[in-house]
Amino acid sequence: MDKKLRRDADIIIAASIKAVLPDKAVRRALEDFRPGPGRTLLVAAGKAAWQMAKAAVDALGRVDGGAVVTKYGHVKGEIPGVSCYEAGHPVPDENSFSAAEKVLELVDGLTEKDTVLFLLSGGGSALFEVPLVPAEELQDITRQLLACGADIVEMNTIRKRLSRVKGGRFAQACAPARVFSIVLSDIIGDPLDMIASGPACPDSSTCEQARAIVRKYGLRLSGAAKMLLDRETPKELGNVTTRVTGSVRELCAAAAGACRELGYEPVLLTDRLACEAREAGSFLASILQSHAGQRLAFIAGGETVVHLTGRGLGGRNQELALAAAPGIAGLTGAAVFSVGSDGTDGPTDAAGGYVDWETQGELAEKGLSVPAVLRENDAYHALEAVGGLIVTGPTGTNVNDVAVAMAAP
Repeated sequence: MDKKLRRDADIIIAASIKAVLPDKAVRRALEDFRPGPGRTLLVAAGKAAWQMAKAAVDALGRVDGGAVVTKYGHVKGEIPGVSCYEAGHPVPDENSFSAAEKVLELVDGLTEKDTVLFLLSGGGSALFEVPLVPAEELQDITRQLLACGADIVEMNTIRKRLSRVKGGRFAQACAPARVFSIVLSDIIGDPLDMIASGPACPDSSTCEQARAIVRKYGLRLSGAAKMLLDRETPKELGNVTTRVTGSVRELCAAAAGACRELGYEPVLLTDRLACEAREAGSFLASILQSHAGQRLAFIAGGETVVHLTGRGLGGRNQELALAAAPGIAGLTGAAVFSVGSDGTDGPTDAAGGYVDWETQGELAEKGLSVPAVLRENDAYHALEAVGGLIVTGPTGTNVNDVAVAMAAP
């Protein structure tokens, strides 16, 4: 491993994530917050829920009750007046369901004088859920969607129709109270009705689109689930005000700034990356082949997908990085890393992966072949073997992923 390149990568990652923590963004959004004369309740759901809730309570001074629902290991302490719950992601579990039920109990019976401050971030689709089908079937459908390579919009188009809280239904449950929603976006283009499946946003997707996704991927659904796909979601919500704060664009800008401080000339390729992870890794490697010997950093933000063909362990960022290794093998001064801003990548404890011009040789010495590892979707163990895992722990934010291809003389 090239220790200088790895040190630069770690500096870029730390600076980028620090720049997109939601604290300042939440405080900015709260400048427009006007609570009613009744109670003010706080509900936060998603991987960044604890950090957002902490920032909001610190800014407001107090709330009259509330709940945080976030991923295991993401609660960092007590928040006055707020109950914190941890639950399953990317597949919802019993704690997801019980926490969401407690939230519905919290907002039951509100009046038009009351206000719900709703803080939403990516991951909420799994974490904040009350299913309209048996829990086991919802979990199976989620696993099918993850395995077939469906993108986040396709996944949420299906999931919101099988839920009591998604697709605007949570806002309906709060009515007649007002809902002030602050959204930390983790989806390209910031489609409000798709971020965490839009619990407080009118749904723009249609029943026909949901049926088309089922046909496209050959999803196995029960008769009851198919009937729910034909039930339309709310198209208007008169009790909601929404502010979007934070996005992958800010993450890319922060990465560019960190690269520049280290002497790399940053080039933003896209903040809308959306393709197979291994294709993105191969593409970034090919860019470095054309710019060897220059001090440049090529930046791509967005969210790739993985089509599961094996039974290994990994995530999209680890797979992207590993797929770049053959293309930069022996290309002195070349490195590629990809990291999830939330600090988690797939069902692992890693945030992403790092490879450089020495990685493929190091893997070969351990008897590991990149194509074979990718077929088994086992990027985690391969990168672990050569020190290529990026481990940050839960970061408190969630604004997509960023990949950087670095070239140094």
